[in-house]
Amino acid sequence: MEKVMSNKLVIALYVLPSLLLLFAVIYVPIVLTGYYGLNQWNGIGSMTFVGLDNYQHLLTDSAFWQSAWHSLLLALFSGISLIGYLVIAMILSGKIKGANLLRKIYLIPMLLSSVAIAQLWLKIYHPTNGVLNSLLVSVGVHNPPEWLANPSLVLIALFIPIIWQYAGFYILIYYAGLKNIPETLMEAARIDGASAWQIATRIKLPLLREVINVTIILSIVGSLKYFDLIYVMTDGGPNGASEVMASYMYHQAFRSFDFGYGSATAFALLFICLIATWLIRKVTATSETIQYS
Repeated sequence: MEKVMSNKLVIALYVLPSLLLLFAVIYVPIVLTGYYGLNQWNGIGSMTFVGLDNYQHLLTDSAFWQSAWHSLLLALFSGISLIGYLVIAMILSGKIKGANLLRKIYLIPMLLSSVAIAQLWLKIYHPTNGVLNSLLVSVGVHNPPEWLANPSLVLIALFIPIIWQYAGFYILIYYAGLKNIPETLMEAARIDGASAWQIATRIKLPLLREVINVTIILSIVGSLKYFDLIYVMTDGGPNGASEVMASYMYHQAFRSFDFGYGSATAFALLFICLIATWLIRKVTATSETIQYS
């Protein structure tokens, strides 16, 4: 009995530093953010307790809901792009020439920082000297658009580099999942006369279900709180046309020096991410129950 208690104490001592770090880095800031959201504070002087005023104002703030809509569009765009990543991973997992080289090429964006990627795409989208507009002019388009200055085009112009940035990450996850599927299953299916399409839809996809569910959560929740590339490329402009929830929170806290309202926005963003995660898990669990019942 004493030996068991001693082992538990040793385990607790090993785990304690990680738990303290977890609380200090994640849970304590979350609690403080929620508390700051109950106050009016400029980040320097004393705080004035205002209760739920910041959260009530958030519910009627059209600028916040516009940024939430943009974040939702990015999340939907990212979720749909997973289909393309999965198709590419299935192609690369097959016996095709140059698959190893292609896998390395798709991973290149993962090695670059978001700032470097933003600077690269700023050069591509430059209205006069950019690669994209120069190409359009060469094929006869005399007045190519200003991609990042046009409110109706800026979102799609930003979504493309974001999707490109994370393509290698999701392709790698799908590729690893596909490689874990026993080859004997595919061989048996081929012997029984199954086509490549049937193998992909009847064997590979069902066995990748858990992997797909994880990537859906990572993609959608990550998109809802996305910030850095949008901040560097447009800073939420023009006139809020590319504002997302994270950048709106940043502007309220660090530009307007309204840390109380910025904290309320951050807490709302956390709540939305938790709701999105719960809904995704609920939907995927329902689909699994229907399939295996």
